[in-house]
Amino acid sequence: MNFTWMAWTWPTAAFFLAILGLLVMMSVWEAASPGGHPRHGILRFETTRGDRLFVSLLGSAFLCLGSLFFFEDASLWPALALCLVYAGLVFRFV
Repeated sequence: MNFTWMAWTWPTAAFFLAILGLLVMMSVWEAASPGGHPRHGILRFETTRGDRLFVSLLGSAFLCLGSLFFFEDASLWPALALCLVYAGLVFRFV
């Protein structure tokens, strides 16, 4: 099969492997400690670990897209650092 039309590069593969790794780690965490103690954070509705992972991934996607929009020629490494800080804040306060 020829996948050249999909523009699969090593960074693209690393991105999808990182998401796969996150899902595997969350599955192992859930198996080791079921339930995850749902809590009410600053959003004022009940969230679980999976919900917080989804919110952090969704927000990170928007942060990276915003970085590409506003800083067209810039590297995405600063955006990645911002995404990690954002994910930490989501898991702590949401």
